[in-house]
Amino acid sequence: MPTHRDGNLSRLSLQEFVIVGFKGGLETQALLFALFLALYLVTVVGNLTMIVVITLDAHLHSPMYFFLKNLSFLDLCYSSVIAPKALANFFSSTKVITFAGCATQLFFFSLLATTEAFLLAVMAYDRFMAICKPLTYPVTMRPSACARLVVGTYCGGCLNSIVQTSLTFRLPFCSSHPIDHFFCDVPPLLQIACTNTALNELVMFGLCGLIIVGTSFVVLISYGYITVTILRMRSGTGRHKVFSTCGSHMTAVSLFYGTVFVMYAQPRAVESMEQGKVVSVFYTLVIPMLNPLIYSLRNKDVKDALRRLGRKHTAT
Repeated sequence: MPTHRDGNLSRLSLQEFVIVGFKGGLETQALLFALFLALYLVTVVGNLTMIVVITLDAHLHSPMYFFLKNLSFLDLCYSSVIAPKALANFFSSTKVITFAGCATQLFFFSLLATTEAFLLAVMAYDRFMAICKPLTYPVTMRPSACARLVVGTYCGGCLNSIVQTSLTFRLPFCSSHPIDHFFCDVPPLLQIACTNTALNELVMFGLCGLIIVGTSFVVLISYGYITVTILRMRSGTGRHKVFSTCGSHMTAVSLFYGTVFVMYAQPRAVESMEQGKVVSVFYTLVIPMLNPLIYSLRNKDVKDALRRLGRKHTAT
């Protein structure tokens, strides 16, 4: 059973944590609740719409949209791991989360967020094969290969999640220090540990840094080749279409990797937990909300699919 540094028994650490959330009075909490609720509702509607449209429209049954559907599923799931509990805590008098609930939240958040990092790299590789090697693309990115790539992203996410969660929740926690965050995450949990956390910080920095740098390297190399290929195209129309599709992906990649890098691979860049909370809101709620908007508003195929489904619905 965990103990404090002074040897006293820490009973609370075995039962529950208190999530502090955001500072401010009732008006501030109400405003934040409305903001979180709006972001979450748009996230749910947007990502569900993308999943339904890609599933129902035969014109979008291609590797690129298969990966995009999985991206929407990940965004929907990992924002749902965070938002409902955060919304419930805004007007809660206790703001309590059980030890098991906290571990479960961290596990699934880490699993889904890491999987998304790998999936964004896979999507960049898919665009590289489609644009730079179009003759071998149908064979290389056949449905079975795409399915294996997606399964591989989940395996990578699961491995990182198991390591981060197991190392974090083996620590003894101080019962007198609540979690200064709006959900269970590694950095705020390390702050309330009653022991030296240097090893945990090193593992977090090493694993997250390796994942972010490795996947970013795949993205950069892929888009380096894509840029050269695009510049060699003679057709202005074809060049514009490729730039539009790839531009959407690069926007999503830049937003996701940028915020995650600041929070996990360069934790000292966040000077306080209040700043960390703002960064966390961005990648847990804002980016999952923006992704379907980015891909639908800048993608002619998705907009055409939405029109076709709209006409079918009107006709029936």
